Amino acid sequence: MLGILSPVGASGTVASLPSTSPAGGFMDLVNNALQNVSSTQANAATAETGFATGQPGATLSRALVASDHAEIAWNATVAVRNEIVTAYQSIMNMQF
Repeated sequence: MLGILSPVGASGTVASLPSTSPAGGFMDLVNNALQNVSSTQANAATAETGFATGQPGATLSRALVASDHAEIAWNATVAVRNEIVTAYQSIMNMQF
């Protein structure tokens, strides 16, 4: 599979993708999308931790909504990755 689409490295930080394309290129788009997913996951973790520790203003509904939002963002990212892999495999299987 494509390792470049893994948003979180072994240390738990967002993997930085090398950008050799011009400004606004495909790699920039992918990198921004992965950073947004990582940010959404971090916000969900913060909301869940806040509720678990009883911080003022932290509610179960906010934690659940943030968690669902992060899950949807992750599932969408995986679906896009799968489509890219399928397209790549189709191109590689073409006979010229």
